Amino acid sequence: MPNRGFEGDLESVSFRLREIVEKSVKKPGIAIDIPGFGRRVIRTVISDYTGTLSRRGKLAPGVRSRLRRLLRLVDLEIITADSYGTARQQLKGITVPNMLKRKRHDIEKRDFGRRFALREVAAFGNGNNDRMLLEAVRAGGGIAVAVDNGEGCAVDALSRANIFIIGAANALDLLLNPTACKATLRF
Repeated sequence: MPNRGFEGDLESVSFRLREIVEKSVKKPGIAIDIPGFGRRVIRTVISDYTGTLSRRGKLAPGVRSRLRRLLRLVDLEIITADSYGTARQQLKGITVPNMLKRKRHDIEKRDFGRRFALREVAAFGNGNNDRMLLEAVRAGGGIAVAVDNGEGCAVDALSRANIFIIGAANALDLLLNPTACKATLRF
């Protein structure tokens, strides 16, 4: 039978099926007790890719290993416009990114985030198209993190976050080492 270009599609479908099976198994989540802010149990991480986890289209140093560690604890959702066209390849073996399709990426990201229990979400972003997601997560009681990974952070994203941090690895470490998040957000 001739190759009709489905191998990549079959690989994506196979990986997505594995993801669904893994998500059906309850992961422990990440519990963070923050004085004055309250207890949060993060069960889902939603992140932008371009400029948040990557720089110039490539995963930032140390991010791959941290994402793999997070996957043992929480569900991971990447939603991206993928400006450099590298997200699928860079995230191979970790997750299949959700690609933005609508004209208004900011609204699409916000609506995507609302599919989850926002109090149990940690969201990461750096761009104007992340601002509404960060705002929804923050308003819903989750943890919204604005990240500058060397490509800048839009002021509108920054002003809608609970935390601003430099570097994708540092941002992910807020969850992998919850004491850092607690120290930053406590009243």
